[in-house]
Amino acid sequence: MSLVFRRAIVVGASSGIGAEIARQLAAGGCAVALLGRRADALEHVAAGIRAGGRGSALVRVHDVTAYGTVPALLQQLVDEMGGLDLLVYAAGTMHLPGESEYDFARDRSELETNLLGAVAWTTPVAAMFEARRAGTIVGLSSIAGERGRRTFPAYSTSKAGLTTWLEALRNRVARHRVNVVTVKPGFVDTEMTAGLERRPMAISATWAASLILAAASRGGSPSVFIPGRWWLVAMVLRHLPSRIFRRLDI
Repeated sequence: MSLVFRRAIVVGASSGIGAEIARQLAAGGCAVALLGRRADALEHVAAGIRAGGRGSALVRVHDVTAYGTVPALLQQLVDEMGGLDLLVYAAGTMHLPGESEYDFARDRSELETNLLGAVAWTTPVAAMFEARRAGTIVGLSSIAGERGRRTFPAYSTSKAGLTTWLEALRNRVARHRVNVVTVKPGFVDTEMTAGLERRPMAISATWAASLILAAASRGGSPSVFIPGRWWLVAMVLRHLPSRIFRRLDI
């Protein structure tokens, strides 16, 4: 039987895949808390949800690197919504450094947003779900995390770390009937990827969101590529010797 989500938190809901996930959850009658740094963008998504007449939307401006604020904010949202069935961590940044650009501050910021922010949110939610013996956590990783990429090193590192973190979390909570879903999209048409010269096999954020929610609703803690054809690409990339992989322009 498919899982039905009635109360959800979407971290990174101001645009892209996160915004579309929030819209689709609400269209199914879910109460959704929208979190992100851009108040105007969040309100725009929330207004569309409210106009649709199904579900409901709460808006909270939140910086995922403000780790210490997470437990109190989580409890506040759970109290307001009357519980929680689903956490989606969709927050992320991606920077493509120049050929001779080495910037620790920028790389640290990307790692903090993409990885440590996810750890800060999934940790207390996992504890809450374990105690209740129910709940689903979805984390948006990327096919970019399959190898260390020259073109976006901090991004690929953060996504590799996120994939490993979600697997570890899954192994901790699966016996407590908690689902942890790792999603590895290929290229998706969003603000984040708009500046890329090449986006092979790119899909819309709407399609990506529907595939993600379908995977989450099946339960069973899957690790999935979105769409599934990226699995074959990942298999090829994983088995390329380093001396060959480093010559590729990726």
